[in-house]
Amino acid sequence: MNTKIFFIVVLAFIYAACGHSHDSTSHDHDENHEHAEETTSAEHIHTNDEEHNHDTETEHAHEHADEDADDAHVQESAEEHAHEDESANDHAIEEDAHGHGEAAIQLIEYTENFELFAEADPFVAGHQSNILAHFTLLPAFEPLKEGEVTARLIAGGNSTVQTLEQPTRTGIYSFSIKPQNAGPAELIFEINRNGTVSEIHIHDLTVYADEHDAAHAADETEASSLNTVVFTKEQSWKIHFATEPVLTGPFGEVIKTSALVQSAPGDEIQISAKTNGIVQFTGNELVEGQRVTNRRSLFTISGSGLAEDNLEVRFTEARNNFEQAKADYERAQELAKDKIVSQKALLEAKKQYENAFAVYENLRDNFNNTGQTVISPMNGFVKQLSVQNGEYVVAGQPLVTVSQNENLMLHAEVQQKYLPVLGAIHSANIRNMHNKETYTLDELNGKIVSWGRTANQNNYMLPVNLQIDNKGSFVPGGFVELYLQTITNARAVTVPNSALLEEQGNFFVLVQLNPELFEKREVRTGASDGLRTEITSGLKGDERVITEGAVMVKLAQSTGTLDAHSGHVH
Repeated sequence: MNTKIFFIVVLAFIYAACGHSHDSTSHDHDENHEHAEETTSAEHIHTNDEEHNHDTETEHAHEHADEDADDAHVQESAEEHAHEDESANDHAIEEDAHGHGEAAIQLIEYTENFELFAEADPFVAGHQSNILAHFTLLPAFEPLKEGEVTARLIAGGNSTVQTLEQPTRTGIYSFSIKPQNAGPAELIFEINRNGTVSEIHIHDLTVYADEHDAAHAADETEASSLNTVVFTKEQSWKIHFATEPVLTGPFGEVIKTSALVQSAPGDEIQISAKTNGIVQFTGNELVEGQRVTNRRSLFTISGSGLAEDNLEVRFTEARNNFEQAKADYERAQELAKDKIVSQKALLEAKKQYENAFAVYENLRDNFNNTGQTVISPMNGFVKQLSVQNGEYVVAGQPLVTVSQNENLMLHAEVQQKYLPVLGAIHSANIRNMHNKETYTLDELNGKIVSWGRTANQNNYMLPVNLQIDNKGSFVPGGFVELYLQTITNARAVTVPNSALLEEQGNFFVLVQLNPELFEKREVRTGASDGLRTEITSGLKGDERVITEGAVMVKLAQSTGTLDAHSGHVH
């Protein structure tokens, strides 16, 4: 009985060993046969000890049988995984060798009137390449909605041409080009808009002789996608969007202050009363802000009814004196011809006539029977009305101020510490606090008029005065923000203020990697002149940033990054 159990255990070992090699059955069978003979010999050796080892051998036999069965299963699983890994590696190698079919090159070019962004299959001699070209009109950053576009690829002395009369989609033209020769190439787009032809040249292209080389070259030009956001041309065409290159140039010290807006000397005039009298309006139209024209009658000052200094009496008296003096002088001239009156009497009559004429003419030009007529001396508007209808005024009293509101003075005051650089002020930017618009001094045809050499005794500040043309957005008596710019040889990297995004006190810009892919990058800022801000770190002078619509692109990033090729069909 013990011999039968031991033999069963031996057969279990043999069965487990057979599970490792199904493909060599005959060889395993021979080994099993030899092993069985060895086991039979061993059976005789253990016969004398059957009574002593019966229980122990039975337990160990079952334990070894279970362990060997588990080992066989583990080894079988390991072999299956090894086969799967080997297949995966083979598949990855195959993909690496043939997985470049989706690779594309990106063509970017800017001219004065156009932005070109094209995605194209790598150019291979004898193979068709699709070019998906996006044309954007500058500076409005709007899509090219109509026009004939010709694509010409020149390589190896041969030219491949295709013309599309209308866009495939708004702003997008899809070309199919098949170059014949390999080598250096140039791609030219000719845009015909209502007879006006513009050209966009793209140099330093290559037509490859082998597809694999072309695909690898395209892979090497692919932009990094770290901390980037995709914003397609179709999206940017739907919003107020713009980009521009980072500017590197002189950027001196900026003095920020506020300035009082005043009318320039000669731009307004104050009309005063020329006689005593009572103000009489001719209608109800004279109010502050009303536009008036040159020589227009505003109101009258009448002395009628006054017991003293009655203008009407004075005017009548002056007219009578003039008429009498004129008649006496004419009669003296006739008598002098006959030597009836002396030459002295003639000269006296002439003097009386001229004096009476001067008094009468003065009253006639400035007054009439009803009093003084107050007229506007120029075109403009009523800035200030200082009297009311029926009010008594005296000669010299201010009546009304008429202003053209065309030329303005900006009066600013700065701290004394800026005295050494006041002489270096060459320009300024003016920010209107009402509409938040910022203008350059050149845009307002302005100039630096003066800066004070001595401090104001009231506040110990130094005055600075500028003159500008009023573009209709500045109000005399109001205030503006003033950014005084000084001349310097120092150069700095600057971006428009609209390009900056602020998050928790930190500033970011969206740097263009291509016209549809933007990197959000933190920057350090310096001084600002009201229009541009100095970037002390984070940007290079050859990069391009979003200047309009950055907030919308940022929102697109928060909704999740899209595929860079989404919406495009090659």
